[in-house]
Amino acid sequence: MTQETTDVSFFARLRLAWRCLCDAAHAEHVMRALAPKPVAAPTVLPAERVHASGLAVLAMLQREGRLIDFLQEDVAAFSDAEVGAAARVVHAGCRKVLQHNLAIEPVLPQREGDGVTVPVGFDAGRIRLTGAVTGKPPFRGSLKHHGWAATEVKFPDVSSALDPRVLAPAEVEL
Repeated sequence: MTQETTDVSFFARLRLAWRCLCDAAHAEHVMRALAPKPVAAPTVLPAERVHASGLAVLAMLQREGRLIDFLQEDVAAFSDAEVGAAARVVHAGCRKVLQHNLAIEPVLPQREGDGVTVPVGFDAGRIRLTGAVTGKPPFRGSLKHHGWAATEVKFPDVSSALDPRVLAPAEVEL
């Protein structure tokens, strides 16, 4: 029994029942009020809307660093010097996007190669164990990579007016 039904007195219920018996229009009104309401189906967004923020980041990396152009290119035919020169441009642009939109810091403060202790109850999302993992923590090992964690995210909102699938518009010079 819900809270609403317990607040109505016995006599109020009796009056309501009597009125429904005597007044067909009122009975119909009560029946409509008590009828189950249709539940709206949950809105299913297309994948490009669900992942619009990820696509926006990729678009920023393309705009500033030409990352997609670089990754889509078959670099096997180019010399190491040409690939290195292109990588400098991609690196500078992509780094600019990261520095402008994120504050990033290492997960562990130690330097690579330093000895570290992984405590009992460690967060497996922040520390990945590699090598011969046996037994229970605490574990003692050598830091291979300090990891990265975002401490601040400053990405702009993705406008619903834009098509997030367009990572870079075609450019036509006139």
